[in-house]
Amino acid sequence: MSAPDFWDDNEKAQKLIAEMNAIKGSIDQLQALTAEYEDLELMMELVQEENDESLASELTSGITALVKKLEGFELQLLLSQPYDKLNAILELHPGAGGTESQDWAEMLLRMYRRWAEKRGFKVEVLDYLPGDEAGVKSVTLLIQGYNAYGYLKAEKGVHRLVRISPFDSSGRRHTSFVSCDIMPEIDDDVEIEIRTEDLKVDTYRASGAGGQHINTTDSAVRITHMPTGVVVSCQTERSQIKNRDRAMKMLRSKLYEKKIEEQQKQLAEIRGEVADIAWGSQIRSYVFHPYSMVKDHRTGEETGNVGAVMDGDLDPFIDAYLRGRINKKDREE
Repeated sequence: MSAPDFWDDNEKAQKLIAEMNAIKGSIDQLQALTAEYEDLELMMELVQEENDESLASELTSGITALVKKLEGFELQLLLSQPYDKLNAILELHPGAGGTESQDWAEMLLRMYRRWAEKRGFKVEVLDYLPGDEAGVKSVTLLIQGYNAYGYLKAEKGVHRLVRISPFDSSGRRHTSFVSCDIMPEIDDDVEIEIRTEDLKVDTYRASGAGGQHINTTDSAVRITHMPTGVVVSCQTERSQIKNRDRAMKMLRSKLYEKKIEEQQKQLAEIRGEVADIAWGSQIRSYVFHPYSMVKDHRTGEETGNVGAVMDGDLDPFIDAYLRGRINKKDREE
């Protein structure tokens, strides 16, 4: 940062500052945890000397709180994969079911926004296609923050909702599905070959909110990568050029993710593993009726507090998934 040419590349400089602040935050956190541990040690000595019940109760509460903080700090340090620290691109796509599934997609959109806000992450809508009657047909978010992808990769998969439909006059129970896709926002220095002749670029008028200008000019951009069929769209900026740049960054991320998935599939075939990636292979179920429960089918983590989950309390599920992945890796090694 003290180099004279540090600010020549503003975007790179901002990323380095964000990384430095994150590392500094980890050090500050460690120092605070160490101080808290030392305070509890002193309190334990007092409890042993004076046999004070109220002090012993305070000590127990303090230890419980410290253990919870340490677990969160440990998980933060375990996010050490190459792209864990990057921003995340999150896409939601409703399944069959029309308005019912589109409404479920909007509920999940709110849930992820609330989760990101609680963590102090910035959320930007890159593409938004509203539903015909309610909800959304598709939405793409950019979630900016250190380790955003590291945490959110736990959310990739199909999310299933069971409830009494507010759109059914007969009051019947409905099951809806929404696919959640998570990708890291790949930096420009990652080698992904994209040939201009392989791209089909379309422009159109944005369909979301954004004032008069955004809806009266063909500023929105859709790019199709012909060899793979991957399609990305961006309408968040007023400028067509800026939307194209954003869309190209999204395309790089999608193609990188596709490359990694193909490599993992090849490894699975070599190991003789069979992975079901069908639409029905949901990772988590959210049951509103006939009882209240959210259960993750990969880890067994569950809670009866559906309201808290829909308000963004996803950390227990993310924690269980990431720890499970780390434990599995340790066993394989």
